[in-house]
Amino acid sequence: MEPPERPAAHRAAFAPWDDPAARPLVVYDGVTKRFGAETAVVDLSLAVYEREFFALLGPSGCGKSTLMRMLAGFESPSEGRVLLAGEDLAGVPPHLRPVNMMFQSYALFPHMSVETNIAFGLAMEGRPRDEIGARVGEALRMVKLDGLAGRKPHQLSGGQRQRVALARALVKRPKVLLLDEPLGALDRKLREETQFELMALQERLGLTFIIVTHDQDEAMTMATRIAVMDKGRLAQIGTPRAIYEAPTTRYVADFIGDINLVEGKVTGAEGSRVSVMTALGDMVVAEASEPVSVGQAVAVAWRPEKTRLVRAGETGPAGSVMLTGTIADIGYLGDWSTYHVDIGGLRLKAALANAVRRAEDAVDWGDPVRLAVAPEALILLVR
Repeated sequence: MEPPERPAAHRAAFAPWDDPAARPLVVYDGVTKRFGAETAVVDLSLAVYEREFFALLGPSGCGKSTLMRMLAGFESPSEGRVLLAGEDLAGVPPHLRPVNMMFQSYALFPHMSVETNIAFGLAMEGRPRDEIGARVGEALRMVKLDGLAGRKPHQLSGGQRQRVALARALVKRPKVLLLDEPLGALDRKLREETQFELMALQERLGLTFIIVTHDQDEAMTMATRIAVMDKGRLAQIGTPRAIYEAPTTRYVADFIGDINLVEGKVTGAEGSRVSVMTALGDMVVAEASEPVSVGQAVAVAWRPEKTRLVRAGETGPAGSVMLTGTIADIGYLGDWSTYHVDIGGLRLKAALANAVRRAEDAVDWGDPVRLAVAPEALILLVR
């Protein structure tokens, strides 16, 4: 298995979903899945392309794990089809599908060594001993566990057990590697380090990874694209930047990151610029993503980090929406501080980077301030 050249350059330019000629590797075609009276997935269609690091993101019970289990063969669609490389997987048992799954619990055999845990799947296939040894050695080097082949799982740290489970999944060289909440058992620092290691490994091997997670930071960090799910339906699919900067619904805007959201009605539209009357006054959105009509109920949203905090006596940026209020709460996070501001009965947020060690002119609880938001930072939400 030859690694692709210049993997970082590959990731930067990677966008097969924008190429009409590109054929997806995995296709969910009108898939519905029912468990008795409960419907876990509702008429869902999506495509995943070769060499993607694709994330299924959503809260517990949204259907993301069910989608993954249907691809792995542990569940079958009630309606619709699941295709891999153009082949309908209906009736193909899990062990004959060119996919492998890494579970959240890792599911290592406690009585087996690291080496035999990794070799287990190959041994069950009846592979020659020499081939098994070579491939296990390659997998151990891949996940940087060369010197730990003889240890048992209880002799390893949580991060090392995670690597063994990853090596066991990769050693069979699947077309698609399925990762079910793979980092949930790791502490925060190790989880963040492992995210970048997984990205580098996926790029180097040129494999397709599909990860199920409820952790939006994890999905935003690792994925080439994210499918945000809500109650068995696809709420939005796009790159991390598109999902964050241009959410298409209130649900996605609220689920991904932090956001300020104010309800209102359209009072005018000129080209892509839309005026909205809200409880905070008239707000002009620079770019509306879809047509609206006067009187239509919409929401105006913006991210806290795109909000400038203007202290008393200071002048805000020209052309910005200016909102006057009072500091109600402050959260100091080290690199960032979050300011909760009461404005007209609403609680809004501004997030500011702590760029210097000591801020002599820092605002405090109860101080009057204004929030400045550029029209270009405002998002118009119709749904």
